[in-house]
Amino acid sequence: MADYDVAIIGGGLNGTSTARDAAGRGLRVILLEQGDLGSGASQASPRLVHGDLAGLERREFFRVRQALRERDVLLRIAPHLVRPARFAIPVHAGERPLWQLRSLLLLYERLASRSGLSRSATLDVTHHPVGNALKRPFGTAFEYSDCVVDDSRLVVLNAVDAAARGAEIQTGARVTRAERGEAWRLVAIDRGYRRVITARALVNATGAWTASVADTVLRVPAPRLVTVQISQVVVRRLFDCDNVYAFQNPDGQLIFASPYERDFTLIGSVGHPFKGDPAIVAMDVREVAYLCDAANRYFREQITPADVLRTVSGANSVVAAGRWRKGGGAVSLDSGRGKAPLLTIFGGDVTTSRRRAERAVSKFKRFYPMGPRWTATAPLPGGEFAWQRFETEVDIARDRWRFLGEHEARRLVAAYGLNVGDVLGDAREKADLGPAFGADLTGAEVRYLMRKEWARFPDDVLWRRSKLGLTMPQADRDALAAFMAKAD
Repeated sequence: MADYDVAIIGGGLNGTSTARDAAGRGLRVILLEQGDLGSGASQASPRLVHGDLAGLERREFFRVRQALRERDVLLRIAPHLVRPARFAIPVHAGERPLWQLRSLLLLYERLASRSGLSRSATLDVTHHPVGNALKRPFGTAFEYSDCVVDDSRLVVLNAVDAAARGAEIQTGARVTRAERGEAWRLVAIDRGYRRVITARALVNATGAWTASVADTVLRVPAPRLVTVQISQVVVRRLFDCDNVYAFQNPDGQLIFASPYERDFTLIGSVGHPFKGDPAIVAMDVREVAYLCDAANRYFREQITPADVLRTVSGANSVVAAGRWRKGGGAVSLDSGRGKAPLLTIFGGDVTTSRRRAERAVSKFKRFYPMGPRWTATAPLPGGEFAWQRFETEVDIARDRWRFLGEHEARRLVAAYGLNVGDVLGDAREKADLGPAFGADLTGAEVRYLMRKEWARFPDDVLWRRSKLGLTMPQADRDALAAFMAKAD
């Protein structure tokens, strides 16, 4: 008998979402990730949960409607990670005319379900906070509702929930060889030790490594894929309002400028086909300039590549047919008499990740019994509250742990939701949480991340479990590294 029903290679959003879905249906699951959870393309998304307004111009009505439904599902099951935001599109004389933007937004809202999000509106930005950061003579903008998400924490909490339902999550575990018979026999180097694993079915969820893993590890025909790179830049905060700006660019793309970690602005995305090692993805100086120029067409405060504090890039695989699209994802199943099933899942955006995993796991129904679909209604860990109560939960946290400032409480609730008590425990003052690393991070939180969320190294904490690396001084980073080495 095989050790597991399903083995999953890859700990990005596709892999962890699949592990969660499968474990919740009663399957024995193991997930193997060679690095850290969400360390590939999953940490380089534009952090948007939306229906893709530009998709309407491509007449992708069904895909937009499905994405809008998934937006509402994620808002419902992860109200701490997924937050409603008002998006503002300034009307530019050289781009889409006013009537076209209004028509697109009306259709966008017709395709969406009644989620409780505010409806679109026309703004006179000469008398509205949205216009304070814009150049003159912008006078009109359209405002509509979509959501933003903490993409890295979405990956981690999918894994946390999968583990709570019986899945085994192994980071630092690289699969080096696979043999296929009536079951899969995998050989992995798990944190320096050789390990043999057997599974009745295998899922290749390795993102940009999908084709190379198929060819060199699984030794099956590699799917016809292309690898694409998606990138954003982080600069100092360019505006005071909480809106997300959607800027029209001369090439027809929408470029988003979002509030990012309170003191910064995230500008993106730019994408192109990628060749090379997916572990080493970097933005070209021309792409940085492209995003700076896109922002400079609208913002009064001008930026140059020298103002970029950090670039965020990742590579992913999409179907090699026609022009690749950002939202495109696919699931394929390979099976035959005497051959254990192989399922390949790749591509796609954050918004449709839950649905994509649900489709993937459902393909195994023909091989063994499993429970019904369930992830559309079950909250992720800490998300057992209505999204409208987020501010209330922040107030409750501040009332219970009176040493928390508003920013600290908001960050913790946004990361852990109702499980913030698992991090803070019965602390009565900040000193009870152990050593401090920078203004926000404490030893208690680091221990929690190491014990419950598979954090192993400082970058796992500073760039994926949080984004505190943007503000933490080097001395505190060194102290964090020493603390984690001792606590390991």
